[in-house]
Amino acid sequence: MRRLVLPVLSTLVLLAATLPALAQDRRADEHSYAEPDKVRITDLALDLGIDFGLRELSGTAILSLAWADEDHRELVLDTRDLKIATVEARNGSRRWKAMEFVLAPRDERFGSKLTITLPRQYEQVRIGYRTSPEASGLQWLAPSMTAGGKTPFMFSQSQAIHARSWVPLQDTPSVRFTYTAHVRTPADVMALMSADNDPAAPRDGDYSFKMPQPIPSYLMAIAAGDLVFKPISPRAGVWAEPQTVDRAVKEFEDTEKMIEVTESLYGPYRWERYDLLILPPSFPFGGMENPRLSFITPTVIAGDKSLVSLIAHELAHSWSGNLVTNASWKDMWLNEGFTSYVENRIVEALYGKERADMEFVNSRNGLKADLAEIPVEQQVLMLPPRTGSDPEDALGSIAYDKGAWFLQFLEQRYGRETFDPFLRSWFDSHAFQSVSTEQFVAFLRSELMAKKPGAITEAELTTWLSSPGIPAFAPQTASPRFDAVDATRESWIKRRTAARELDTSAWTTQEWVYFLEGLPREVPAERLVELDQAFRFTGTANGEIAQRWYPLTVRSEYFEARPAMSLFLRKIGRRKLIMPTYEALVQTADGLAFAEQIYAMAKPGYHPITSASVEALLAKAKAAPAP
Repeated sequence: MRRLVLPVLSTLVLLAATLPALAQDRRADEHSYAEPDKVRITDLALDLGIDFGLRELSGTAILSLAWADEDHRELVLDTRDLKIATVEARNGSRRWKAMEFVLAPRDERFGSKLTITLPRQYEQVRIGYRTSPEASGLQWLAPSMTAGGKTPFMFSQSQAIHARSWVPLQDTPSVRFTYTAHVRTPADVMALMSADNDPAAPRDGDYSFKMPQPIPSYLMAIAAGDLVFKPISPRAGVWAEPQTVDRAVKEFEDTEKMIEVTESLYGPYRWERYDLLILPPSFPFGGMENPRLSFITPTVIAGDKSLVSLIAHELAHSWSGNLVTNASWKDMWLNEGFTSYVENRIVEALYGKERADMEFVNSRNGLKADLAEIPVEQQVLMLPPRTGSDPEDALGSIAYDKGAWFLQFLEQRYGRETFDPFLRSWFDSHAFQSVSTEQFVAFLRSELMAKKPGAITEAELTTWLSSPGIPAFAPQTASPRFDAVDATRESWIKRRTAARELDTSAWTTQEWVYFLEGLPREVPAERLVELDQAFRFTGTANGEIAQRWYPLTVRSEYFEARPAMSLFLRKIGRRKLIMPTYEALVQTADGLAFAEQIYAMAKPGYHPITSASVEALLAKAKAAPAP
């Protein structure tokens, strides 16, 4: 994953600051051109047509506005590669009037600022536009790239700042709005959005949607393809291609139980329905928490529920992230740290503490490994202002795993009987709001620290939020099952036991991940042959195993794995699973050439986000001096 590079000076200033005296409003978002302190979008009405031939969305967006500055007369919006045809404005139901607008030159990272000049403070602005075939937030798949092979597929990925590539709006998590949409497609295509999808809706090419709860722009989502629905419970179900839906329903049959567990801990589910959309394998992430309709990669359909913690994670976002949202990307831990913590509580409640502990240990081992490569100034939860940076660089193990570790620290110091009601109160009192770390710290002090003085100190709080690394006083999690894995791995490494004789029949994916991550960085190729013959890692359908096995084969020059590795990299577009192998390949001239060959074949099926990551890696490797 790409990492954020921050100026050392700004970080030193941050580290020197005390939490009570933070001067900057952390709700300000440096990744948006918008000016929400002057005017805000409150509602969005879309009317769009989907053209698979042209690979574009086209139509209109009506923005309802709330003015905060009585003297202001401009509306500044975020766009990326949009073709703006018309801009009009009106009050009430009066006639639309044409408005002047300027679309600024394109910035490679942030797109083009759209400035609309208004003679008065209008209530609504209507923009006629069309998207680019290369829109960064949309992927268009030919029928051959789908499970059915007959119907094209399109889906969006708006986080972090890709919504601006398919809708002109204030593309910042600090602004929340409701929305409606009218979407037209070919008659044989089903359309869905992060809204009130009707499981009984006819497939007729004409669809209407409503999202009555206010959401930030990155949670807007759209998808269209050969999609059918099957229920899991009265309020939960699966949308997927017909060839996938039954396997998905079986794999994710515990979804309703997950909702009930989370409600018992943190309050009612406030989004009415919770459905899962199973996307093609080119989806660049494991999942995306779009309200009412989480987008899910098919790579977690393992057949044994060993990877369903991803469903727990996306569901947990219905409280942490969707309900209470970070106001800017520098406070990403408020979304992902909270969600990773809640995810683990769901897993523990449904599958036992043993499994939850194993997942915590694996994630924290990954965090510790990452710390060796993350610049020290980037290892803080409260990142300083990130002007000019890519907000996706904050989507790493610091936000997810260090954030969750901090919350577990609070849980252990105060006890669950105190901490669980506190966290529920945080969600209830800040529901449908975008917040900053400052707000959480104030709430923590008044609602937890003041009620049990001395449980944690101000110095400990500051260390967690503003110091690099992991505090020495962080709680530790042990796993007896991993202790057994350690003994098994050591027995094989020291040649006391042959691979085929290892007692692994009851191992879960979590144990195999731990086993592989504990192997030496390089292993003699003949020993990998022994492992492969015993456990058939090459060609595995389990992406969590593949993402660890293939880089090991590259480093160990186990060339026999290359055909299956190539197939894996061409079939899967999930960045987490494929980037480690690309990163291993580009370390040698031969591997770099092989990686370029694979990417040339894989690119047509990759999402633009994945393509950008791979291309940046290849370009960096080619520019590096020869060893």
